[in-house]
Amino acid sequence: MGAPVFLGPLHPRHGIHEPTTGTPARVPGSLRRTVTTDMLRPEGLDGPLVLTGRARDLRTEHDGTPVELGRATLDATVDFTGGWELGALSTDPAYPALDSLIGASVGSGFRAKVLAAVPALGEHGALLYQLLDDIPVTTLVSGQAYGAGKKAEGGYRPSRISRRAHGRDMCAGFADGGTIMAEIDAVGIAPVVTGPVAPPLTGDDPWAWHDVPALPPHAMRRSRRMDVDPGRERADVFYRDSYVRPDGLETVIHEYTVVLDFDAAEGVVRSCEATPRALPWVECPAAAASATRLAGVPLAGLRGHVRNTFTGTSTCTHLNDTLRALADVPDLLRLAS
Repeated sequence: MGAPVFLGPLHPRHGIHEPTTGTPARVPGSLRRTVTTDMLRPEGLDGPLVLTGRARDLRTEHDGTPVELGRATLDATVDFTGGWELGALSTDPAYPALDSLIGASVGSGFRAKVLAAVPALGEHGALLYQLLDDIPVTTLVSGQAYGAGKKAEGGYRPSRISRRAHGRDMCAGFADGGTIMAEIDAVGIAPVVTGPVAPPLTGDDPWAWHDVPALPPHAMRRSRRMDVDPGRERADVFYRDSYVRPDGLETVIHEYTVVLDFDAAEGVVRSCEATPRALPWVECPAAAASATRLAGVPLAGLRGHVRNTFTGTSTCTHLNDTLRALADVPDLLRLAS
């Protein structure tokens, strides 16, 4: 891991800046799930938010041969500066019942609406469900690009958006009196994150990730990788939100790595440890300790457990999203043979 690179002034209360470099080699006999969602504004900052998702499951045979097991894609359009309404949605695999989501808010309650429309998406670790599940938070996270872009233009005062999108005490970063809420209370604007340069994730292995295009300025990307090793009963997880500044430099907004040890026969978590790599504010890294609370929790139903019990300032909304995805470990194990 090299020293992080910075260009331009850092916010004086920025959090940890130790992003990972590259991607671990694929382990023979393991499963790898990679998921990305790009947050784009092709019509400009005030235009609609376009979410483009890609996901792939890959098995590495014991001789190292990669075998692709499945893919999913998603394209969605969201009215970010209005009511966060979903304007368009297309997916592969296609589910006509998802058309019922058009016009709905992608905020609170959206995930429940997805499952009400297509209950099967919540079963067997569906790749497409992970992409749909990320829509509410990628919409929220995309506010980084909106705010930073407007600040660069010299005209950012969207107090309505800032106050709507941020919930006081919903996690460590939004603690009452912390960096974000203090600035919103003082001037009505959330502070703009100044993260480190994003080290590349790809290397010599063309199968390390599914294909991901270069990002334009003002774009963002959520990247997820989960490697499940059946022999060691371990999952190695990577999570990153990145942002491309107006000058074309990609920076890290959120990044965690997580190591989960599990009992496959019992279907429970033995231990879980999260390591913050890059986080926006000084208050954020303390939330990593919350991951240890998963010890002894069944993997089945883990999404609901995290959603219902990981709340408040001892947690992090982005770490919670990472932990919730661990519910798919049993389904990936079933793909091992």
